[in-house]
Amino acid sequence: MSRPRTSRRARFAVTVPAALATFGAVAALTAPPASATSTPAQIATSKTNGVSYLKSLQAADGSYAGSGLSNEWAFSAFAAAGTAAVDVTPGGDATKNARKVYRDLLATSGWPSATPVVTDYERGTLNAYAAGIDPARISASRNLIADIYGYWQTAEAGYFGPSANYNGTVFAGLSLAGARTQSGAQRVPQALLDRIVTRVRANQHNDGGWNYSKAEGNPAQLGAASDIDMTGASMAALCSAGVPATDPDIVQAKAFLKSKLVSTSGAFNAMYGVNTNSNGWAVSGLNACGINPQTGDFLTPAGRTPIDFLIAQQFNPGGGFKYQPANTTPSAYASIDALRAVAGGGFTAAPPVPVTAGAPQWVAQSAFTPGTATELALSVDDGAGGLSVCSVAFTPTGTTTTLGEVLTAATGAATPAGCVTSVTPASGATGTITAVNGKANSGTSTWKVSVDGSAPAAATRDRVVQVGDTIALRWGV
Repeated sequence: MSRPRTSRRARFAVTVPAALATFGAVAALTAPPASATSTPAQIATSKTNGVSYLKSLQAADGSYAGSGLSNEWAFSAFAAAGTAAVDVTPGGDATKNARKVYRDLLATSGWPSATPVVTDYERGTLNAYAAGIDPARISASRNLIADIYGYWQTAEAGYFGPSANYNGTVFAGLSLAGARTQSGAQRVPQALLDRIVTRVRANQHNDGGWNYSKAEGNPAQLGAASDIDMTGASMAALCSAGVPATDPDIVQAKAFLKSKLVSTSGAFNAMYGVNTNSNGWAVSGLNACGINPQTGDFLTPAGRTPIDFLIAQQFNPGGGFKYQPANTTPSAYASIDALRAVAGGGFTAAPPVPVTAGAPQWVAQSAFTPGTATELALSVDDGAGGLSVCSVAFTPTGTTTTLGEVLTAATGAATPAGCVTSVTPASGATGTITAVNGKANSGTSTWKVSVDGSAPAAATRDRVVQVGDTIALRWGV
């Protein structure tokens, strides 16, 4: 294979190896930009042609994703480039638009597989959000935010999935921080994101970058060489969670990337050689942190930048990007990573307003379906440093439910278990919640609830909870 080493991403199902994909007869490689760095006009042309190529990857049934690893990361690239997924159709057939087909796939009981891992749900969250599908409200039974919450590691708070797979925690940060509500609000509590930030910081290698496996507490791993791709993703996870670009850990990561720049091309000298995918991930990390990849530290002495390198890998007018400079055909995966980066995107983006008449910017399940099993995402913050996170499984009896019903269900049907061990009062349709997990209200410090990032309010059993609500309980003033 032309890119065997990048299958390390595929092992975690976050992205895919850059296997080559033929795009018919491809024209000659774009000439290097005439100016020191790529101009806005050149970037605009790259985006237009890149979108055209990604549109050509759509299957006749309208799909980008199927069983196994596929092209669904195209949704994040489309959004970054200003193209709404609902506007992407096979032969103009709007009934098979890419957003509808992807949503239908995510809603199936067999997706993602019989043996899912956390990165399946993280990948789905990032791309659903970019496609204009509320990831918490895919269908009456599918809530991707709750699916991710179910992989919280109680014994190692802040990790999602087995901690040895650091990759799962990074993409938890990217998806939970990046997939905001339809109104643009932060969906999950900052306390949760802060736990992820702590773990990401703890895994930063001595050279300033990161790799796919866990390094925290392991001097040998912390001293090992970092990976360009994972450094970009980790930077994006930190910045998406609120860490500023001036933070020392981001500054160290910038220095690491700068040290890997190839002066003559603007490429990053990745662990397995110069390639488009690694450049794309690094640039997406810089983009997420608001760091311009065309100036300052990333303008080489020879006057080249990472954007210059990416655009130099693009075939025009076909629009696809090759994986390595020596390749003669475009790669679907390289094209996705490159377009997202050239367009200024991180690892997801809010969906553009569609141009299709009557198509909404967002689609989402509007209510519970009575009798249909579902999940809700719940976190419980005791105000003293203790944070529990879980997915609560229950079967609603109406089109809405209540906080009391959710907490009752959580005592016996939460993943991981132990998220809620007791609630006072333990039953009843109404009443103020006075204690959770044995911690009682005390003076002005009481249990409050926030839903989808709303302002905290008194926690009562009759608080109405809607389909897909992300629920955060916190004890405090």
